[in-house]
Amino acid sequence: MRIDSEWSFDPGMDDDIDAGAPVLQPTANYMMRTHCDPHEDMFALRAHGPLVRIGGDAATQLRVDYVWQALGYDVVRRILGDHENFTTRPRWSSAPSIAGEPIPPNLVGQLSVYDPPEHTRLRGMLTPEFTARRIRRLEPAMQDLIDDRIDELEAAGPPADVQALFADPVGGGVLCELLGIPRDDRIEFIRRVRQNVDLSRGFKARAADSAAFNRYLNGLIIRQRKDPDEGFIGMLVREHGDDVTDEELKGVLTALILGGVETVAGSIGFGVLALLDHPDQRQSLFAGREEADRVVGELLRFLSPVQQPNPRLAVRDVVVDGQLIKAGDYVLCSILMANRDEALTPNANVLDVRRDCGSHVGFGHGIHYCIGAAIARTLLRMAYQSLWRRFPGLRLAVSAEEVKFRNAFIDCPDELPVTW
Repeated sequence: MRIDSEWSFDPGMDDDIDAGAPVLQPTANYMMRTHCDPHEDMFALRAHGPLVRIGGDAATQLRVDYVWQALGYDVVRRILGDHENFTTRPRWSSAPSIAGEPIPPNLVGQLSVYDPPEHTRLRGMLTPEFTARRIRRLEPAMQDLIDDRIDELEAAGPPADVQALFADPVGGGVLCELLGIPRDDRIEFIRRVRQNVDLSRGFKARAADSAAFNRYLNGLIIRQRKDPDEGFIGMLVREHGDDVTDEELKGVLTALILGGVETVAGSIGFGVLALLDHPDQRQSLFAGREEADRVVGELLRFLSPVQQPNPRLAVRDVVVDGQLIKAGDYVLCSILMANRDEALTPNANVLDVRRDCGSHVGFGHGIHYCIGAAIARTLLRMAYQSLWRRFPGLRLAVSAEEVKFRNAFIDCPDELPVTW
């Protein structure tokens, strides 16, 4: 096993290692946004360094005394890319080591908690459905869906809620198209998904929706086993048969759905909001394919709707940025703050669609890099272009301060009233 010397723990380097970093107590608001920007308390936390120890809610939820919070671009990128020293698998038990622990049944098939070689095997099965050829096949259906939702938006307003009428249904609809969810099932299916991740609802209500969601997936997998179609699930069944179990299929679908629906909806909604805030930058959407793709990339960097991916757990003592992270310590990686770091790009807190910042970590980094990133980029470009072609005078119908945000796992506008 190769361990980069920059990361490995050498007892002879004690003079360069801070083994007793203070445990800071972040404010209750530090993960909240101020409009499209990180909260000022998050910037205050990063003033202590790119990697700090914190207590508070994050530590309480993980049942530990503290967690590490990575806030700098270089530190975040290195931790996300280091699957030898860090794992995404949480502790299932009180055992001191996670080695040999089986993955709980409710997480089987979810790539985000897999390590190699299991991760490599399962991701290799999925990759063919996320190729450029597959994206081109999806583009006509994606455009039809976008156009239909724009028609609905136009019929409803002005003013109209672009999040509810456009961003949410486009995000959910494209994922349904990819997975092969029957059209008659899609409205109810997406409703269940959204209720499942709505943190404002009680635990019992969310549990009931989760149970209904799981029953639907079980039935869908049974039907695809009997008669596989041309969709994502059908492809996996035809190509891999018994090499992929029903439990793995269900886990893969759960991860794609819960991770994809709200992420795309949040990216569309936040992107619309940011472009409304910066009307002088919208013309780049129509200056050519390369320029339009650059707009999408910069919005993903600037906004980072997925603030933090799954916590990383250190599997051995490791030194990062002069700090000793002990085996068993959890590390949270702030995608939002990493992408707003001057180490990544100058004037990182300014939206500039002319910059080329392809090395941002908006889709993660390393073996858990978002498998649907290429589809997401294509969809976002098409959505932004189509919306402003139809409504070149699009603008907010309320003040920026009145825009409401969703209480969910993914940052997302809850209501985005616009006029034209």
